[in-house]
Amino acid sequence: MEEHALYERCLDQLGCRVQHLPDTPDLPDSVFVEDTAVVFDDLAVIARPGARSRRPEVPSVVEALRPHRRLAFIEAPGTLDGGDVLVTPGTAYVGISGRTNAAGARQLAALLTPLGMQVETVDVTGCLHLKSAVTPAGDRLLVLNPSWVDRAIFSTFDVIEIDPSEPFAANVLRAGGRVMCAAEHPRTRARLDAAGISTLSVPAGELAKAEGGLTCGSLIFATR
Repeated sequence: MEEHALYERCLDQLGCRVQHLPDTPDLPDSVFVEDTAVVFDDLAVIARPGARSRRPEVPSVVEALRPHRRLAFIEAPGTLDGGDVLVTPGTAYVGISGRTNAAGARQLAALLTPLGMQVETVDVTGCLHLKSAVTPAGDRLLVLNPSWVDRAIFSTFDVIEIDPSEPFAANVLRAGGRVMCAAEHPRTRARLDAAGISTLSVPAGELAKAEGGLTCGSLIFATR
């Protein structure tokens, strides 16, 4: 709880207005709200989490997003976790993982193609979600763990590889022109600083015990 409060404080520093959802102590994974939806400029795609125990988290997120976006829903037999969707300009990369299946990826593609976005699938091995292995630090800049995802897939991007001693450091959160890094990954943060990226850090070691990264704890989007 202390780490989460510091995380919220960092979001405020990044210029975000934080909206709390109702507490759900019987759903302990609900702190990782990212997995319930993927929000685009004109559409919010409501996910169907791959873990059945997480599906009761979705209704409160639907109600929170409804005033801000048109909604679309991933339906059975598709499964999709938001942590498996890496959104870049013009392309969404979808991790095929233990939580997201090919049917979910196809449904997402059908929703995004009319919006002018491509969808490409990526096999995920060695970690729970695609964004455990790669996240954006800029429009064309990624932070990546090459042990968990093939760097060649992202050959058109600039890439900063994580320090090998910090395998979970690829999950960073970009907002407000800055990049939030976990305090437990100082070597990787130093690589971003050396590349001219404006960073800030927040303790996230407790959240990481459930393989929770910094992107997992929020849905960030522009309001209208």
